Amino acid sequence: MSELVTLTADRDGVRIDKYISDNIAELTRSAVQCLIADGLVKADGMSVSKNHKLRIGSAVTVEIPDPTPLDTLPEDIPLNIVYEDADLLVVNKPKGMVVHPAHGNYNGTLVNALLFHCGDSLSGINGIIRPGIVHRIDKNTSGLLIVAKNDRSHLALAEQIKAHSFTREYEAIAVGAFKDECGTVDAPIGRHHTDRKKMCVTQENSRNAVTHYTVLRQFGGFAYLRLRLETGRTHQIRVHMSYIGHPILGDDVYGKPYKGLDGQCLHARKIGFIHPSTGEYMEFTSELPDYFKAVLNKIEKM
Repeated sequence: MSELVTLTADRDGVRIDKYISDNIAELTRSAVQCLIADGLVKADGMSVSKNHKLRIGSAVTVEIPDPTPLDTLPEDIPLNIVYEDADLLVVNKPKGMVVHPAHGNYNGTLVNALLFHCGDSLSGINGIIRPGIVHRIDKNTSGLLIVAKNDRSHLALAEQIKAHSFTREYEAIAVGAFKDECGTVDAPIGRHHTDRKKMCVTQENSRNAVTHYTVLRQFGGFAYLRLRLETGRTHQIRVHMSYIGHPILGDDVYGKPYKGLDGQCLHARKIGFIHPSTGEYMEFTSELPDYFKAVLNKIEKM
């Protein structure tokens, strides 16, 4: 059976898709827009468009359908599992692996591997394409991510991400010399105006995005960084670093390719969260992969 969620608008003039995604942790804005297109969202009993502006006191109902059966096939792909219990697992994803199936990548993804390893024991909140996926990292970003085995755990973890109490630290190599040893980029991110596959800093149809960075070492024209996400927008670190004039080394979307490096030099080094069942804070770290160490050695000798 589907789940019916009722909300009462507490703001005037906010778009209904943004309001719902801000108030229901498991729904992204794009997911809300799909529900609106299917007629599953109403304001004061009436179907509305995704850009409908709410009034204070408006009654908003959202019908969240049960996930449909998944067509993606399990694949016996080795997983580097850092931690696992009945509620969740922490996986160390290698560079080059896609997290979930999408156009051009229907096989060999992390989800294919998870379906083989976990069977039916994955949360269904993110639908048929992203079972268990609470958050994701890009194909050419390596490192840690968390997977939920049930909906209760998924909701608890998603709420921590929304409340900014979920620790996500990355390490990266960026282009250029930094003037300051640390800083914060606070700039909203939305879809690029002309290239819909890219994100950009924009005030239009955007969401707030905050990235904190520390320069660990400066190598002339390159910098070894530690970055902490306060929010988690698509391509956030890559967009923010490019925005301040220091694109991630090898990022061929927001910067330039780097010889011998396939994609950006970015690693999800640390993850920390409150366990949804025990209430215990847990933290895990991942050693820098060989490709990252090789680049560090190379630029250190330049």
